[in-house]
Amino acid sequence: MSSRVIPTMRYQDARAAIAFLSEAFGFEPAMVIEGDGALIDHAQLVYQGGMVMLGSARDDEFGRLVGGSDHPFLASVYVVVDDVAAHAERARLAGAEIIMEPEEQDYGGSNYSARDPEGNIWSFGSYDPWASPDA
Repeated sequence: MSSRVIPTMRYQDARAAIAFLSEAFGFEPAMVIEGDGALIDHAQLVYQGGMVMLGSARDDEFGRLVGGSDHPFLASVYVVVDDVAAHAERARLAGAEIIMEPEEQDYGGSNYSARDPEGNIWSFGSYDPWASPDA
């Protein structure tokens, strides 16, 4: 079995995060396990063979390490996409705050960055380090 890296995140409003990530960035919920009240115990969102897992911020043992309900930890995630400009426009139309417009990069490809409603930074680019001869 090959190794896979899957980012995991906690959100103050995980339900809203799932809706935003789906609408703005094209993720699809593959699994959503609801907890007590409005909590999301675990969610798996997929995008073109990749995945991010998330849940509601809470003050359990893991939550205290990554940011509990009163001090969330912010993340930065990079996702490879085929059409950077079209992806950025989709995100913009869905209300995403574009913090870096699509731009060609010196290392190859183009990318843009957006902030989600809870402050996490999502970068989307055409540069795929796995496709590089040096990878």
